[in-house]
Amino acid sequence: MAFSQKNNSEDEIVSEINLTPLIDIMLVLLIIFMVTSSVSLESGLDIDLPKTTSQTSSKEGNSVIISMDAAEKVYIQGNEISYSSLEDLEVEISKALSAENTRTVIFEGSAQSTLEKAIRVMDIAKKAGAEKFAIAAQGEG
Repeated sequence: MAFSQKNNSEDEIVSEINLTPLIDIMLVLLIIFMVTSSVSLESGLDIDLPKTTSQTSSKEGNSVIISMDAAEKVYIQGNEISYSSLEDLEVEISKALSAENTRTVIFEGSAQSTLEKAIRVMDIAKKAGAEKFAIAAQGEG
């Protein structure tokens, strides 16, 4: 019988860390953060939102954001809408609802805009086909 002697270098403990699983986990987390951050509720306008003390959960998804600034100019999805009549505004809101394939409208109004104009725009959105409404507000915390 022949005995083979093992080399001592084969019995050494490998002390290297396998980074492949760690990199895989980090890439998955990066993808999750990228997807969730792209569905943000920002219209891109500088609107001074009213303050609220209560916190509500933000349910994000497909919705049309209608904004009104302090000068009471109306924006749909961040684009200023110039309209000569209320029917024109209704048509623009209807187009935006169809493009987003939704019936949800989020209304962003400046704290300096009048409630009468905001109610009028929301009423026009309802005539255009909106069924669910939300009002954006900025929390104090």
